Amino acid sequence: MKRKKLGAQGFTLIEILIVIGIIGILAAVVLVAINPSRQFAQAHNTQRVSNVNAILNAIGQNMVDNKGMFTCNAVGAVVDETTRTIKYVTASTIGATNLRPCLVPVYMSELPFDPIAPGAHVTNATDYDTGYTISIATTTGRVTITAPSAELGETISITR
Repeated sequence: MKRKKLGAQGFTLIEILIVIGIIGILAAVVLVAINPSRQFAQAHNTQRVSNVNAILNAIGQNMVDNKGMFTCNAVGAVVDETTRTIKYVTASTIGATNLRPCLVPVYMSELPFDPIAPGAHVTNATDYDTGYTISIATTTGRVTITAPSAELGETISITR
């Protein structure tokens, strides 16, 4: 009986290295195409636009209920052409306005806050900072809400 001589079986080191190199290149291309940090930034900006619209809708509903005037009699609820942060106001707070008592719970269940702005949070009525700003033109009454922490170089500012 004759024995067959079997050739070398398996892959050579060069073949394995070439396959690993190709997989590495494909993985790099996919990561660049997907770009997770950009995807997260776009998601955050979409959330900001939604939040700004929700605040503007609540203010608009307040204005409809009050014959076209935004009425907010809460302590520290100064709203004028000065751009102010929407957050809880104490006696020593400068550059902010307390809108929560005017909007919650009648026009919205809770104030939304910026998804990643430093210090943005809503804990309760006396501990919140939305991370958004508001100004109202005294001549036209138009309300502008801005998200100053917008990412990807975008400006999120909506006026109604």
